[in-house]
Amino acid sequence: MAARPYLGIALAVVSVSTASIFISWSASPFVTIALYRLALASLILAPFALLDPKRGLWNLTRKDVAGMIGVGAILATHFTLWIGSLKIEPVQVSVASSVILVTSHPLLVGVLSHFVLRERLTARMAIGIGLGFSGVVLIAIADSTVKTASGIGDLLAFLGGIAAGFYLLAGRRFRQRIPLLAYAFVVYASATGVLFAYAVVLRESLVPLGDVGQEMALFLALAVIPQIGGHTLYNWTLRWVSAPVVSLSLVGEPIGSSLLAWVLLHQTPGVAVGLGGALALLGIYLTAVGQGNRMKEAIAIRDVE
Repeated sequence: MAARPYLGIALAVVSVSTASIFISWSASPFVTIALYRLALASLILAPFALLDPKRGLWNLTRKDVAGMIGVGAILATHFTLWIGSLKIEPVQVSVASSVILVTSHPLLVGVLSHFVLRERLTARMAIGIGLGFSGVVLIAIADSTVKTASGIGDLLAFLGGIAAGFYLLAGRRFRQRIPLLAYAFVVYASATGVLFAYAVVLRESLVPLGDVGQEMALFLALAVIPQIGGHTLYNWTLRWVSAPVVSLSLVGEPIGSSLLAWVLLHQTPGVAVGLGGALALLGIYLTAVGQGNRMKEAIAIRDVE
């Protein structure tokens, strides 16, 4: 069992790396893409969750359901912001920039831990945060030289990353005691409801645009590969692996997505974006390792006490 969660993380990284490609190929608006991705994933998981012999879905308390609905709202917001950075025409940025920025949440978590929770940063974390934010700024500057409004797209991706950080932290808490199928179904179904509300408020299309058959195939691919094969696997690993370690594994997504975008979308990152991405990924790595080590120390002290 010891190796299985890490094997799951590796497979999840490969799976989520495909998401930006499917999204880029879609002709539908950003909220519509997110809505169908979560709706189809919920439908696929529904019979498994309802017929689960562990009866996890039927043993949930009202408090647990309310909490997971909140997690679903965070997930819906994450997808709205991140997919918006790829699809909103005036502000859209490249796959490389968007995916690097959306995985940069360990940097902000480290800063908040220091100033809000009064948890002192280690030297490694401080260096990592400095390098990481330097890379983020460099990416933003490089993007703005290509398109003036791209700074908004970069901000959307970064805010989407913050939402992803909260999603992983909350998921770690719930997955300690709630079965995977019950957790994933409630969270995904809740996210679908929130995305439906976002679509109505933003007056986005509730039906796919362009070739409906092709769009539904892309939405199904998003639901099966990066959502169930990626996010659900991450949720499974959260029962055995700490959130900082899972966050650290997300560093692999920008690398995989950028390579796929280079081959399939012919998007070659510029020198500045490449350098900024390297700094950001190194910073995320150092910060997440520091968070993981700090968590281990806290657990060790707690066990001694």
